[in-house]
Amino acid sequence: MTDAEWAKVREVLPVPGWLEGRGGQPEGYCHRQMVDAIRYLVAGGITWRAMPSDFPAWDRVYAFWRRWRDKGLISELHDRLRDRVREAEGRDAEPTAAVIDAQSVKGAASVPAATRGFDGGKKVNGRKRHIVVDTLGLLLAVVVTAASVTDREAGRSLLARLRERHWRITRVWADGGYTGHLVDVARSLWQIALTVVKRSDDASGFTVLPKRWLVEIRQAQCTHGVCCSAVSAVSVQMRRLYQPGGRVRRSRSSASSRWSAWAMSRWGQQLSRRTVIQPRSIQA
Repeated sequence: MTDAEWAKVREVLPVPGWLEGRGGQPEGYCHRQMVDAIRYLVAGGITWRAMPSDFPAWDRVYAFWRRWRDKGLISELHDRLRDRVREAEGRDAEPTAAVIDAQSVKGAASVPAATRGFDGGKKVNGRKRHIVVDTLGLLLAVVVTAASVTDREAGRSLLARLRERHWRITRVWADGGYTGHLVDVARSLWQIALTVVKRSDDASGFTVLPKRWLVEIRQAQCTHGVCCSAVSAVSVQMRRLYQPGGRVRRSRSSASSRWSAWAMSRWGQQLSRRTVIQPRSIQA
């Protein structure tokens, strides 16, 4: 992490508030070392025990991460950075529109049968990630389920969570998997207009769809490492969320926190570069 990136993160770092007045022995490691270690782990998709010796001991880094995760500080830092990125791009900190999508990914052999399933449409045996992004492609909410869970089933809980955290959102764009009863439920329960953006029957090959390209590019960054002007290429690191190999990676709260850590590790760069993803950046 460069000095400029750390300065942006340090501005919104929520640590001093909950440490104030606790007393006791000062921490042995600076927060910048810990944040750099967590970013390295998320970016490389490595295990905690594989932490290089250049960073503090892996168990100290994990204890630091767990303490922040349990107190909700990872999500808080994530949200503060997202607000700063939106404001830097001339937008209001609180979004009013979003895009939802789901993607099934093949699970590793270590994924327990109780938390995996088969997606008949995509012919994938594993897990499915459901995400909501704003109109800049910034992450708002995420849910990880078995691949057998339909988009409508997961979309109901995801939209409820979205409404709870972002009360100003009144419109959400989605693909054909969210048609049906969910549209009426979203309108009646959460006052959200769920608009389905469908692909034209005459279209052939790769086509950039209005609004949906925002969430598609974010999904591609997480799975295939598609490059764009806003975020560096990423490939296997986020697969740890649904291909767990250890006890820690099997918890739902840990998966959500890792998503937040992945996103916030990139937004310090975005704040210093002031770049926004564009549709031309999508690779077919």
